[in-house]
Amino acid sequence: MRLSKITLTKQAPAVSLTKQGSTGGAMRVNLKWSMRGMEKRGLFGKRKAAQLPDIDLDLCAFWEMADGSIGHVTPVGNKFGSLTERPYVQLDRDDRTGGSDGENLTINLDHADKIKRILIFADIYDGADSWQGLDAVATLHPQQGPPIEMRLDECTVNSRMVALALIENVQGEMIVRREARYIVVVPPVRFKQEALDIAYNWGMSWEPAKPKD
Repeated sequence: MRLSKITLTKQAPAVSLTKQGSTGGAMRVNLKWSMRGMEKRGLFGKRKAAQLPDIDLDLCAFWEMADGSIGHVTPVGNKFGSLTERPYVQLDRDDRTGGSDGENLTINLDHADKIKRILIFADIYDGADSWQGLDAVATLHPQQGPPIEMRLDECTVNSRMVALALIENVQGEMIVRREARYIVVVPPVRFKQEALDIAYNWGMSWEPAKPKD
């Protein structure tokens, strides 16, 4: 029986793309979000959606290739990546509205043999002080096989950065692991992405970036 969807949880946090037959083609990673408690009742008790505040979330990725090269994909600094050359990860656009399409990254799994690991994460760039009160859903859409969903509704700390999923090439097997790890910046660390880098031992250098256009 073909599954319509795979949901990764604390109890079942990982799935093998290889065993699902999902190791080729383009895999889209989508992030959608909403605010908790934003629904209200209008005239005659009908449910009415409250207007969401303007929240600018960025879907990003750290990448490490099999040859040891490292880097990141993020709309800050217009580092949108590429599907046809290293890192084989690309951000489609910077969605600042929280609209129905959310934000999307695409990973070219035709080059899975060149990929060591990819960490997919989300950053609150503006509009909210923490992931507390935000409900987000990250979904991976392989070209073959069922979608892989991870819900993010458990933040209990003052964090604007969350690691969503870690995709690793383990002896030729591509494995997706749910992270749901909320990152807190503690001095002397200065930047959110730097704190995430340290948490996952990525080894990049960090300096202030220019604000988005």
